[in-house]
Amino acid sequence: MNEPTTVPTPTALLVMEEERRADVYPPEVLAGIDRLVDRQGPPLTRQQLAEDPAVLRRVDVLLTGWGAPVLDAALLGHAPRLRAVLVAAGSVRHLTTPAFWERGIPIVSAAAANAVPVAEFTLAQVLLGLKQTHRIARDVASSRRYPRDVAVPGAYRSRVGLLGLGHIGRLVAAHLGRFDVDVCATDPVASPETARQAGVRLIGIEELFATCHVVSLHAPLLPETRGTVGARLLNSLGPGATLINTARGALVDETAAARVLRARPDLTAVLDVTHPEPPAHGSPLFDLPNVVLTPHLAGALGAERHRLGLLVLDELHRFVQGLPLQHAIDPAHAASLA
Repeated sequence: MNEPTTVPTPTALLVMEEERRADVYPPEVLAGIDRLVDRQGPPLTRQQLAEDPAVLRRVDVLLTGWGAPVLDAALLGHAPRLRAVLVAAGSVRHLTTPAFWERGIPIVSAAAANAVPVAEFTLAQVLLGLKQTHRIARDVASSRRYPRDVAVPGAYRSRVGLLGLGHIGRLVAAHLGRFDVDVCATDPVASPETARQAGVRLIGIEELFATCHVVSLHAPLLPETRGTVGARLLNSLGPGATLINTARGALVDETAAARVLRARPDLTAVLDVTHPEPPAHGSPLFDLPNVVLTPHLAGALGAERHRLGLLVLDELHRFVQGLPLQHAIDPAHAASLA
């Protein structure tokens, strides 16, 4: 009688920065991971791994997040058994290399989980922008009186523009679908079917800025998108319009933006990201009353980061069961991701 074949339990190693590790991988997530794999030793930082990369020799799955190691040829040479990389963070561009893609190892991003709080923050700012809350609050503070019969677009038959229809852009569009607003988008790689499923109309970027009461940026930072939002587009915004950036600071030509915002006090820019971060000490962005600066409040913070770890845990379960990974990055599209 043949003995049943025993499939060895996969091994895993957790490598990420200490500062946010407990938020991303709380005890309940670690306990779930330990039920699925044989976790190798205590969690490491990228620096600790660099000091002893030989620990990767027996690792099948690399679990990581913020502070992930770069997956270059040198590191991969120490990881002959590596079969999957699960990243509890949004972007993987900074850690993937040609050597990694050549190995054909699947890599999972938790961008879908990180998109949730970003989309919630964006929705809040869009609704405030449609009421022109920030502009009117500035006017009240400077005039010390309340205006009468305020004229604002509101969330009824007004127009909101999304620059980018990735994870976050589509989720923002879904949120806005509950309101009586016209949602438009500009995305050169989005198909008409993608736009239809998201409930948005695809239009050109010039029309987006010229006709939308609020424009929200959700595009990846690529060589061709750097500095996309400059003086021409900002000057085309209608009276009292709001620009929201929760994507990448360098999408905006901030020098040109500062000039336009100084000349157009009716406009409002809500900048949750800048380039550099924070802005240089002497940056006019700190002084312009119509600029709202926030330090990445849109992204996952505190307990919101649990979602990222839970996504990784779910993907790890699928990996162990031999099921297709739901959040694996397609190498063909990796270069166009945020």
